[in-house]
Amino acid sequence: MKTDKIVIAKALSRTFFLGGLPVKAIDNIALEVGAGEFLVLKGKSGSGKSTLLSLIGALDRPTSGSLSVSDVDLSELNPTQLARFRRKHVGFIFQGFNLLPTLSVLENVALPALLTPIHAQDAYEKAWELLRLAELQQRAHHKPSEISGGEMQRTAIARALVNDPALVIADEPTGNLDSKTGHRILNFIKDLNRDLGRTVIMASHSSDADAMAHRILCLVDGRFTQTACKE
Repeated sequence: MKTDKIVIAKALSRTFFLGGLPVKAIDNIALEVGAGEFLVLKGKSGSGKSTLLSLIGALDRPTSGSLSVSDVDLSELNPTQLARFRRKHVGFIFQGFNLLPTLSVLENVALPALLTPIHAQDAYEKAWELLRLAELQQRAHHKPSEISGGEMQRTAIARALVNDPALVIADEPTGNLDSKTGHRILNFIKDLNRDLGRTVIMASHSSDADAMAHRILCLVDGRFTQTACKE
Protein backbone atom coordinates (compact mmCIF):
# COMPACT_ATOMS: atom_id res chain seq x y z
CA MET A 1 0.00 0.00 0.00
CA LYS A 2 1.41 3.38 -1.01
CA THR A 3 1.76 6.09 1.62
CA ASP A 4 2.92 9.70 1.69
CA LYS A 5 5.92 8.59 3.75
CA ILE A 6 9.23 8.10 1.97
CA VAL A 7 10.80 6.42 5.00
CA ILE A 8 9.15 4.27 7.67
CA ALA A 9 11.43 2.67 10.26
CA LYS A 10 10.25 0.67 13.26
CA ALA A 11 12.40 -0.66 16.12
CA LEU A 12 15.43 -0.18 13.85
CA SER A 13 18.79 -1.28 15.23
CA ARG A 14 22.28 -1.78 13.83
CA THR A 15 24.88 -3.53 15.95
CA PHE A 16 28.57 -3.83 15.15
CA PHE A 17 31.12 -6.00 16.92
CA LEU A 18 34.38 -4.35 17.93
CA GLY A 19 36.93 -6.57 19.61
CA GLY A 20 34.22 -9.16 20.09
CA LEU A 21 32.00 -6.72 21.98
CA PRO A 22 28.63 -5.51 20.59
CA VAL A 23 28.24 -1.79 19.90
CA LYS A 24 24.79 -0.49 19.02
CA ALA A 25 25.28 2.25 16.42
CA ILE A 26 21.50 2.55 15.97
CA ASP A 27 19.42 1.49 18.95
CA ASN A 28 15.73 0.61 18.50
CA ILE A 29 14.59 3.82 16.82
CA ALA A 30 11.36 4.71 15.03
CA LEU A 31 11.30 7.23 12.19
CA GLU A 32 8.91 8.48 9.55
CA VAL A 33 9.93 10.95 6.86
CA GLY A 34 7.28 12.52 4.66
CA ALA A 35 7.49 13.07 0.93
CA GLY A 36 9.05 16.44 0.20
CA GLU A 37 10.46 16.86 3.71
CA PHE A 38 13.86 18.35 4.49
CA LEU A 39 15.13 16.54 7.58
CA VAL A 40 18.43 17.39 9.27
CA LEU A 41 20.15 14.91 11.58
CA LYS A 42 22.40 16.37 14.26
CA GLY A 43 24.71 14.77 16.77
CA LYS A 44 28.33 14.38 17.76
CA SER A 45 30.71 12.14 15.85
CA GLY A 46 29.83 8.53 16.64
CA SER A 47 26.21 9.33 17.46
CA GLY A 48 24.93 7.14 14.61
CA LYS A 49 24.11 9.70 11.92
CA SER A 50 26.10 8.09 9.11
CA THR A 51 24.97 4.60 10.08
CA LEU A 52 21.33 5.67 9.92
CA LEU A 53 21.87 7.27 6.51
CA SER A 54 23.53 4.08 5.26
CA LEU A 55 20.55 2.02 6.40
CA ILE A 56 17.99 4.35 4.81
CA GLY A 57 20.03 4.49 1.60
CA ALA A 58 20.24 0.68 1.40
CA LEU A 59 24.03 0.71 1.71
CA ASP A 60 23.80 -1.37 4.87
CA ARG A 61 21.28 -3.73 6.48
CA PRO A 62 19.79 -3.40 9.97
CA THR A 63 20.49 -5.99 12.62
CA SER A 64 16.82 -5.91 13.63
CA GLY A 65 13.65 -3.95 13.03
CA SER A 66 11.88 -2.99 9.83
CA LEU A 67 12.68 -0.35 7.22
CA SER A 68 10.59 0.70 4.23
CA VAL A 69 11.80 3.31 1.73
CA SER A 70 9.64 4.52 -1.17
CA ASP A 71 7.08 1.81 -0.30
CA VAL A 72 9.72 -0.92 -0.63
CA ASP A 73 10.53 -3.25 2.26
CA LEU A 74 14.32 -3.32 2.08
CA SER A 75 14.54 -6.55 4.06
CA GLU A 76 12.97 -8.41 1.14
CA LEU A 77 15.67 -7.40 -1.36
CA ASN A 78 18.80 -9.36 -2.23
CA PRO A 79 22.10 -7.53 -2.91
CA THR A 80 21.42 -7.19 -6.66
CA GLN A 81 17.95 -5.82 -6.00
CA LEU A 82 19.33 -3.43 -3.39
CA ALA A 83 21.79 -2.05 -5.95
CA ARG A 84 18.96 -1.48 -8.42
CA PHE A 85 16.89 0.12 -5.68
CA ARG A 86 19.68 2.56 -4.84
CA ARG A 87 20.17 3.58 -8.46
CA LYS A 88 16.45 4.21 -8.97
CA HIS A 89 15.27 5.67 -5.68
CA VAL A 90 18.19 7.26 -3.83
CA GLY A 91 20.72 9.97 -4.64
CA PHE A 92 23.82 10.20 -2.44
CA ILE A 93 25.89 13.29 -1.62
CA PHE A 94 29.04 12.61 0.38
CA GLN A 95 31.48 14.84 2.23
CA GLY A 96 34.35 13.56 0.12
CA PHE A 97 32.61 14.17 -3.26
CA ASN A 98 33.54 10.65 -4.54
CA LEU A 99 34.03 11.78 -8.13
CA LEU A 100 35.99 9.56 -10.51
CA PRO A 101 39.23 11.43 -11.30
CA THR A 102 39.64 10.08 -14.83
CA LEU A 103 36.16 11.18 -15.95
CA SER A 104 35.06 14.68 -16.89
CA VAL A 105 32.44 16.57 -14.89
CA LEU A 106 29.83 15.68 -17.52
CA GLU A 107 30.81 12.00 -17.48
CA ASN A 108 30.71 11.88 -13.68
CA VAL A 109 27.19 13.29 -13.63
CA ALA A 110 25.95 10.98 -16.39
CA LEU A 111 27.54 7.81 -14.98
CA PRO A 112 24.66 6.60 -12.73
CA ALA A 113 22.23 6.95 -15.63
CA LEU A 114 24.59 5.08 -17.95
CA LEU A 115 24.40 2.13 -15.54
CA THR A 116 20.64 1.85 -16.16
CA PRO A 117 18.79 0.77 -19.33
CA ILE A 118 18.43 4.42 -20.39
CA HIS A 119 19.91 5.32 -23.79
CA ALA A 120 23.34 6.99 -23.54
CA GLN A 121 22.16 10.09 -25.40
CA ASP A 122 19.31 10.53 -22.92
CA ALA A 123 21.73 10.10 -20.02
CA TYR A 124 24.00 12.85 -21.31
CA GLU A 125 21.07 15.14 -22.08
CA LYS A 126 19.89 14.75 -18.49
CA ALA A 127 23.42 15.39 -17.25
CA TRP A 128 23.64 18.59 -19.30
CA GLU A 129 20.32 19.74 -17.87
CA LEU A 130 21.61 19.23 -14.34
CA LEU A 131 24.89 20.97 -15.11
CA ARG A 132 22.88 23.99 -16.22
CA LEU A 133 20.92 23.83 -12.96
CA ALA A 134 24.20 23.67 -11.03
CA GLU A 135 25.75 26.46 -13.17
CA LEU A 136 28.56 24.15 -14.27
CA GLN A 137 28.16 24.11 -18.06
CA GLN A 138 31.54 25.79 -18.50
CA ARG A 139 33.17 23.03 -16.44
CA ALA A 140 31.55 20.10 -18.26
CA HIS A 141 34.75 18.83 -19.89
CA HIS A 142 37.10 19.53 -16.98
CA LYS A 143 38.43 16.77 -14.74
CA PRO A 144 37.65 16.96 -10.97
CA SER A 145 41.27 18.00 -10.28
CA GLU A 146 40.69 21.09 -12.45
CA ILE A 147 37.72 22.53 -10.53
CA SER A 148 37.17 23.97 -7.05
CA GLY A 149 35.80 22.14 -4.02
CA GLY A 150 32.45 23.87 -4.33
CA GLU A 151 32.26 22.93 -8.00
CA MET A 152 33.11 19.34 -7.15
CA GLN A 153 30.29 19.21 -4.62
CA ARG A 154 27.82 20.75 -7.08
CA THR A 155 28.94 18.09 -9.57
CA ALA A 156 28.27 15.43 -6.93
CA ILE A 157 24.81 16.87 -6.29
CA ALA A 158 24.01 16.86 -10.00
CA ARG A 159 25.18 13.24 -10.18
CA ALA A 160 22.89 12.39 -7.25
CA LEU A 161 19.91 13.73 -9.19
CA VAL A 162 20.55 12.23 -12.62
CA ASN A 163 18.24 9.25 -12.09
CA ASP A 164 15.44 11.43 -10.64
CA PRO A 165 15.48 9.88 -7.15
CA ALA A 166 12.65 10.61 -4.77
CA LEU A 167 15.11 10.68 -1.86
CA VAL A 168 18.41 12.54 -1.57
CA ILE A 169 20.76 11.56 1.26
CA ALA A 170 23.51 14.01 2.17
CA ASP A 171 26.22 13.06 4.68
CA GLU A 172 28.05 16.18 5.88
CA PRO A 173 27.97 17.70 2.37
CA THR A 174 29.78 20.88 3.45
CA GLY A 175 32.39 19.24 5.68
CA ASN A 176 35.28 19.81 3.24
CA LEU A 177 34.26 23.33 2.20
CA ASP A 178 34.88 26.83 3.52
CA SER A 179 31.92 28.54 5.18
CA LYS A 180 30.97 30.73 2.20
CA THR A 181 31.05 27.83 -0.27
CA GLY A 182 29.31 25.58 2.24
CA HIS A 183 26.45 28.03 2.62
CA ARG A 184 26.05 28.15 -1.17
CA ILE A 185 25.90 24.35 -1.31
CA LEU A 186 23.26 24.25 1.44
CA ASN A 187 21.17 26.80 -0.42
CA PHE A 188 21.47 24.71 -3.58
CA ILE A 189 20.23 21.62 -1.72
CA LYS A 190 17.39 23.63 -0.19
CA ASP A 191 16.37 24.79 -3.68
CA LEU A 192 16.26 21.15 -4.83
CA ASN A 193 13.93 20.36 -1.97
CA ARG A 194 11.70 23.40 -2.52
CA ASP A 195 11.64 23.64 -6.31
CA LEU A 196 12.05 20.00 -7.37
CA GLY A 197 10.21 18.41 -4.46
CA ARG A 198 13.06 16.08 -3.53
CA THR A 199 12.94 14.61 -0.04
CA VAL A 200 16.26 15.40 1.66
CA ILE A 201 17.77 13.71 4.71
CA MET A 202 21.01 15.42 5.70
CA ALA A 203 23.53 14.85 8.44
CA SER A 204 25.25 18.14 9.13
CA HIS A 205 27.32 19.87 11.79
CA SER A 206 26.56 23.23 10.19
CA SER A 207 24.06 25.42 12.01
CA ASP A 208 23.29 27.01 8.63
CA ALA A 209 21.33 23.88 7.74
CA ASP A 210 19.01 24.27 10.74
CA ALA A 211 17.06 27.21 9.35
CA MET A 212 16.51 25.40 6.05
CA ALA A 213 15.11 22.21 7.60
CA HIS A 214 11.48 21.35 8.11
CA ARG A 215 12.54 19.21 11.05
CA ILE A 216 15.70 18.56 13.07
CA LEU A 217 16.34 15.29 14.91
CA CYS A 218 19.20 14.78 17.33
CA LEU A 219 21.02 11.48 17.81
CA VAL A 220 22.89 10.47 20.95
CA ASP A 221 24.35 6.96 21.18
CA GLY A 222 22.13 5.71 18.38
CA ARG A 223 18.89 7.06 19.84
CA PHE A 224 16.83 10.14 19.14
CA THR A 225 16.74 12.60 22.02
CA GLN A 226 14.27 15.37 22.78
CA THR A 227 16.97 17.60 24.18
CA ALA A 228 18.91 20.00 21.98
CA CYS A 229 21.96 18.63 20.25
CA LYS A 230 25.27 19.80 21.63
CA GLU A 231 28.10 19.54 19.15
